[in-house]
Amino acid sequence: MRTRALLVALVLVSSGALAADSALPPWTDHGDLPLPSWARSVVPKGQEQPLVVAPRLDADRRGVAFGATALPLYGAARGTGCGGRYFQVGPSAWLCSDLAELSASEYVPPSVDGAPLAANDGLPYRYYFVGKEGANAYLDLARAGDGAPDEQLDPGFAVAVAEERSSNGERWGRTHHGPWVALRDLFAARPSGFHGEERAELSFGWMLADRTPVYGSIARGKVLATRTRFEVVPVREERATPGGAMLRISDDGATETRWIERRAVGRPTTAAPPAGVGPGERWIDVELASQTLVAYEGPTPVYATLVSTGKGAAGSDTATHPGTYRIWVKLTTSTMDNLGADDPELRYSMEDVPYVQFFDKGIALHAVFWHSDFGHVHSHGCVNLAPLDARWLFRFTGPRLPAGWTAVLPADADRGTVVRVR
Repeated sequence: MRTRALLVALVLVSSGALAADSALPPWTDHGDLPLPSWARSVVPKGQEQPLVVAPRLDADRRGVAFGATALPLYGAARGTGCGGRYFQVGPSAWLCSDLAELSASEYVPPSVDGAPLAANDGLPYRYYFVGKEGANAYLDLARAGDGAPDEQLDPGFAVAVAEERSSNGERWGRTHHGPWVALRDLFAARPSGFHGEERAELSFGWMLADRTPVYGSIARGKVLATRTRFEVVPVREERATPGGAMLRISDDGATETRWIERRAVGRPTTAAPPAGVGPGERWIDVELASQTLVAYEGPTPVYATLVSTGKGAAGSDTATHPGTYRIWVKLTTSTMDNLGADDPELRYSMEDVPYVQFFDKGIALHAVFWHSDFGHVHSHGCVNLAPLDARWLFRFTGPRLPAGWTAVLPADADRGTVVRVR
């Protein structure tokens, strides 16, 4: 189900800077400038550089390219706002030569879709929280621990550690943003290993409590067994009782029926596609009442999971708002904070939150590594996902994030996926 069409298109440059017209994708614009015969790819300068949809100063943003990562090369053109020329590096994607260099190295596609490679927990980095005494951060590892720090991190703040080294007799971690922090001042995040189910039918649910009794009759009575949190159970039947609805989880015709309370189960429900979704088009359905998310292809479910949506009252700043939207930007990571809050006790900062997909202004689908309360409201408005679920959805939705990009915005040929909240 993970379409690789865009990734395939990006590697259709064969030998030489530009292959024959017949080998190039139909969206390719060769531009109006010749390229050196040795040029095979484009390498952005610095940490991140902007990509635009056309070779001109007033063009809309298309995405962001990661520095020092080779991008495919399709053509070059003159344009306003660039001292040199623009390089075409993808569909509706141009990079000013002032911000990049041509390279003789061949573009080599990654082994997975544009989402970053990640460990088994689904996260692209190891994440840590700052301890109760705070932490000092240093830009230069050689002087780390000596003299005044370059930055001070508050207790509870989270950082992504991209590298670890020993210096001056202790272990240090380099955050993704550059500074080094003593690991003794940090404690490791323990992300949830929960993940959803790839299914074409939704006759199941997840247990929401740590332990839930399984009864031998709809009247409850004798307890036959227990089910634990996040365990998947089939749902064969639902019945109303004076004490609340009950679900039968035993198969039809079983010699011993088994029942659990409906309120103990997070159960996804089937929904019809919203207006404007084409046949077979991918879309996302978020149901607030059940705290579930279902990914669809047309009318058919393909993946379902538990989420945590906004805990604010309907219409408040911290609520997840019902409506139909389209993803308007995707980012491999994004820092989320409220450092402007008046009350210091309420301030937080989570660096490099992964797999972020904004759909309703500042409200996004994204992974969380700081809680595992899926199936219950918890967030400040976003749709929180377990890391493995967030990574799966990031690859499932449009616009596609090409290799070497850290952010992508939709284009005419690569629209943002519909997200409906109900």
